[in-house]
Amino acid sequence: MLVISLLVVVLDNTVLNVAMRTIADPQHGLGATQSQLEWAINSYTLVFAGLLFTAGILADRLGRRITLTVGLALFGIASLVSAYADSPGQLIWARALMGLGAAAVMPSTLSIIANVFDPRERGRAIGVWAGAVGLGVAIGPIVGGLLLEHFWWGSVFLINVPIVVAGLILVNVLIPESRDPRPGRIDIVGVLLSIVGLTLLTYGVIEGGDHGFGRIESWATLAAAVVVLGAFALYERRVEFPSLDVRLFSNRQFSASTGMIGLVFFAAMGVMFVSAFYLQLVRGYGPLASGALFVPFALAQMVFAPRSAAMVKRFGPKAVSTVGLLLVAAGLAGWIFITATTPIWVVGALFFLMGVGMANVMPPATEAIMSVLPREKAGVGSAVSNTIRQVGGALGVAALGAVVSSVYRDRIASATSGLPAAAKNAAGESISGAYGVAPHAGPAGQALIQHANDAFIAAMHGAAIGSAIFAVLGAVVAALWLPGKRPATASVPATPGSLAEEQGVQLVRVAE
Repeated sequence: MLVISLLVVVLDNTVLNVAMRTIADPQHGLGATQSQLEWAINSYTLVFAGLLFTAGILADRLGRRITLTVGLALFGIASLVSAYADSPGQLIWARALMGLGAAAVMPSTLSIIANVFDPRERGRAIGVWAGAVGLGVAIGPIVGGLLLEHFWWGSVFLINVPIVVAGLILVNVLIPESRDPRPGRIDIVGVLLSIVGLTLLTYGVIEGGDHGFGRIESWATLAAAVVVLGAFALYERRVEFPSLDVRLFSNRQFSASTGMIGLVFFAAMGVMFVSAFYLQLVRGYGPLASGALFVPFALAQMVFAPRSAAMVKRFGPKAVSTVGLLLVAAGLAGWIFITATTPIWVVGALFFLMGVGMANVMPPATEAIMSVLPREKAGVGSAVSNTIRQVGGALGVAALGAVVSSVYRDRIASATSGLPAAAKNAAGESISGAYGVAPHAGPAGQALIQHANDAFIAAMHGAAIGSAIFAVLGAVVAALWLPGKRPATASVPATPGSLAEEQGVQLVRVAE
């Protein structure tokens, strides 16, 4: 049931990508502009990432089942509104409400797992949870393609409603309520600082990816985010009942695990975003066919993520995570050699390799984070993990997207010199713009398409190099700071949360 709740949230975050061109169509969609389409995606990400941490705190305090229930209900209502939106503005606001619901669902699922499952089974359960994340990322484009081939664009949102209704019933029948028995006073200042800081950070990343990081709106927002989050860290060190005990980051297992999650999602999400344009434009695949090429990634997640706990038990988190990150790096580096004529099975193989690597990174990293905290603080641990994942992914899409845009503009400039001003701007901005201009460019249209493909592939290679470097950096973090294989007698804590308590004592000693 927790996997279903998680799956509908993650799936919807990817299913929209294949519907963008339809929503932009003034006859069959909403006639949304490029900027409006970007905000239809980014409004969700902005609210989702900004409120994840706060939702985790509220789940620990108010109850994880009730938080999950409210989150699912909000998500279902927002999906219904999105499906029947009659303007781009309505869709943007409905997507923001979906982000609010998703922020309540995501940390609640993981914190319930941490509380319901015995520590000996928790690693396997988290492996299944991580597999659901990968599955949602991969099957979203397939589901979107199938729906768009048979129904109108709103069906990609309407499909969520019956799933949410079933989820609400099953959650309240099958899942016990749990909360922190000693929550203390709520840290209102800390909560507000975290919301403002994370929102500024996410907005700055999105703005920089859309318009370049040299603009004052981008770097000033990011600078303000650093100041606010720095104030949050200083305040949390001094307050009696902190929302997040920042001393946890002095624990190398906690810091290394969160760093790994951020780095691997930075690397992978950027390339997966770029690959969608490669498949649909350069290779000419439709939404369904291009979505089907993500199946190997999903298959790898489904097969290997639930088995990662056994691998960690046998070889230790250091070895498993390091190898997993190197596999991700190898899969990303393979995109450097992809061309317009590369056999398509090679693309599927690279996605599979990336999926195997991710399946052996996320579960041990997430389990390491959750094991540092006692069970009653599981919501906070889940929120930290998911916030890092969201911000890392947003940074990856923005930063690597900026690389792609810069290289593409440089390479395409000579091919657009003879076009009218409006067509030149459109074709020079993105490969989608070039494909839109080409049918109206007469005999020069085919040559423009060829130049656009070549420019985009060169830009994609640059993004692949950058993403592979960040994945290797994650492997270095894992190799240096994650613990090795534990002795057999220490592999299972004697009591739930004893590892967290032991590490908590160490943190107190460090603080003292």
